[in-house]
Amino acid sequence: MTSGALPVNPFVAAGMIEDPRLFVGRKDELHAIASRMKGDQPTSINIVGDKHIGKSSLLHYFVLTWQQRVLNNSSNYVVIYLPLRGVDCQTETGFYEAVAEGLLNHVQGWQQRSLQNCWKTKPLNRQAFSDAVKEWKQQGKLPVLCLDDFESLLKYPDKFDNGFYDNLRSLMDSNALMLVVASRKQLDVYANEHRFVSSFFNIGHTISLNELTTDEAIELSRLPSRSTNGAALSVDEQNHAQQWGDRHPYKLQLAGYFLWEARQQGKAIKWAKQQFEQQLAHPKSKAQRNWWQLWLRWLVWDFPVRLGKIPQFIGVTVGDIGNWITGLVMLLLPVLVLVGVVRWNEVWDFVRDKLGIK
Repeated sequence: MTSGALPVNPFVAAGMIEDPRLFVGRKDELHAIASRMKGDQPTSINIVGDKHIGKSSLLHYFVLTWQQRVLNNSSNYVVIYLPLRGVDCQTETGFYEAVAEGLLNHVQGWQQRSLQNCWKTKPLNRQAFSDAVKEWKQQGKLPVLCLDDFESLLKYPDKFDNGFYDNLRSLMDSNALMLVVASRKQLDVYANEHRFVSSFFNIGHTISLNELTTDEAIELSRLPSRSTNGAALSVDEQNHAQQWGDRHPYKLQLAGYFLWEARQQGKAIKWAKQQFEQQLAHPKSKAQRNWWQLWLRWLVWDFPVRLGKIPQFIGVTVGDIGNWITGLVMLLLPVLVLVGVVRWNEVWDFVRDKLGIK
C-alpha cells in the first residue's frame, strides 16, 4: 500500500463489512457469543437490533474470527454465516441444503469423508437434516449457524411452520446445534405477531445491539486505524464524522464515506454534509411513498373488496341487501324531515316510487 490517500474508500456506506480489518468494536458482544459457544451446554443467541445497526457485520466478523476466541478445542466447532434472504432459503429443503453446503465448505479436507456422508441423503428433508446433525454430534462436531435476516423466513409461513421450528429447538436442546439469529425484533415478538406456538422462539439468550461506545465511534472515524499509513481522514474530518454520525455505526460510516469522497474530488466539507443528509433523508422519503401506496391500495381495492364479501360472509343475497337499504332509508326519512333536511312531499314521492303507486 502506497503512502498518501488510500485508493479505495475504507468506509462502508451500505451493506455488510466484509473486510475484517475495517470492523470496529463490539468486543463485549463477540465475547458473549464465544462464551456461550464454549460452554458444556451451548446456548443459542438472538442478536436484536434496528436496521443499519451492524447485525450482519457482527455475524460475518464472528465467523471470520471465532477461532481466535475459542483457542481450546476449536476443532469441535464448524461456524458458518448464512443470509436467509437468499433464494436458497425460501423452502425448508433449500434451507437444509444451504446449511449442509456451508458446513462442508468449512470442514478440513482430511475430515471431509467421515463427515459428509450423512449429508448425502436426497431429498435432504427435516428428518435427514436432523439425523445428519445428530451424527455430527456423535463425531464431536457442533454446527454453529449464524443466521442473518431471520425475518425472511417469516415471509413463507407455509414453508417454515411450527414443525420446522420445533425440530430446530429439539436439536438445540440436545446440544447438537447452536444458532446465532439476527433479527430486528426479539423472536418471541414475532411468535406473537405470526401466531407461532413453537418453543423455538423462546431462544436461550438475547443480545441487544445498540450504538457504539464513544471510544468505538472515535476508532471508526480513524479508519484504517491499524494501517501503517495512518487514518484515512484528517483530524478535522474525523471531528466532523463524529459530530454528524454521533455513535451510530451506519451514520458514522456514511459521514466518513462522503468526507473521504469530498477530499478525493476536491470538494468542500459542505458538499459532504449535503450528500450525507440527502442519503439519510432518502430512505425516509421512500418509506413515506411506500406508505402512501399501501394506503391508496387499501382505500381503492382492499377495503371495497372486503365490503363486497360481507353479504357472502353473513349468508344474505344482493336482493336482501337492497331491501335492507330501502328499509333503513324509510326509517331515517322521518328523522330527516324533523331536522329539516327533506320535506314531506319528497318523502311521499320516494314511498310511492318504491311501492309502484302512480
